[in-house]
Amino acid sequence: MPITEPGISVAHRADIKPDGRRMNFHATTTPPANNLTVRVGCRLLYDAVAPVPVMFNLKPRMDAGRILQAELLRFGENLPAKEFTDTHGNTHFRLVLPAGRTEVVHDALVSVPAQPDNFEFIADTPVSPHELPAEVLRYILPSRYCDSDKLTGFAWEKFGRIPHGLPRAQAISDWLHHQIEYRFASGRPDLSAWDVIQRGYGVCRDFAHAFIALCRTFNLPARYVTGHLPDIGYADPGSPMDFHAYAEVYIDGHWFTFDPRYNVPRIGRVTVARGLDAVNGAFATIYGAVTLSYFEVWAYQVPAGAVNIGDPIDLGRFVPGYLEDPQAIRLQVAEQLRDVIQDLIDAIVNPPASVQ
Repeated sequence: MPITEPGISVAHRADIKPDGRRMNFHATTTPPANNLTVRVGCRLLYDAVAPVPVMFNLKPRMDAGRILQAELLRFGENLPAKEFTDTHGNTHFRLVLPAGRTEVVHDALVSVPAQPDNFEFIADTPVSPHELPAEVLRYILPSRYCDSDKLTGFAWEKFGRIPHGLPRAQAISDWLHHQIEYRFASGRPDLSAWDVIQRGYGVCRDFAHAFIALCRTFNLPARYVTGHLPDIGYADPGSPMDFHAYAEVYIDGHWFTFDPRYNVPRIGRVTVARGLDAVNGAFATIYGAVTLSYFEVWAYQVPAGAVNIGDPIDLGRFVPGYLEDPQAIRLQVAEQLRDVIQDLIDAIVNPPASVQ
């Protein structure tokens, strides 16, 4: 089926199969002058002793301000694949891995805003459950990995005195960032939010699950997000590149991005999937015995027009002169957000005389 995104006209298309076996296209839409270009993708090698059904969730979602410039998605030697969209709006591909080795490659160039998370939003008041849009209600209920029903007492003890809405969500993110230790490769598929808080350490998906569960205890709709996060305006943490998990909270009609792993607004996120928790955000769901023999993920800024999909991966490449002092930019953005939150807290705690 044709693969396009809203607002994007396709100038070049090659090897497009009706069943989505291979996609390769370039867009003609010109991004805003102040947008940045990021390259995102992955290369996966699977070994199977017999045919195994799988489902991949790799295609980026074009959120506001994002424009897909070029993309390649290939499953083995043009394996037949069926595409569908789930109830959260994520694009999945179903196929069968044959016996032997299969290479899966995704490579994309995406135009993204140069501004950090949430720059376009100003929160006023959270929405009461009875006023929430019907499609948002599911995000205040417990789920497989976000067991908010087990954390109610803990949440109210820690955050019950914080003003509701954005200040409370930020307080939860602050607490997790400082109290839960990030340990690379410590994740496990059986750990829920309650488990993570009990053991005190985890990976990015654990931070996201704990944050979501704690928000849901206060009827703040929160959903799980996974995708690519380039190190733009942020020092490379030194760990191998991977898909990144974070969260979004619904306040005053907008979905605000929160990332307790880093706990500062970031630039250049490219979303792949959203859902209740990691069940809806897995990049691969495998229904049988398969070995993941090789795993490589990339997400980095590139000069506009200087890189093509399929070019060698160079994570050290950047645009000279942009963000000359990443640490200073990072601190400045964090301070601006905290000023906004403090203003909201002051307005709630000490309202003007006319509304007291």
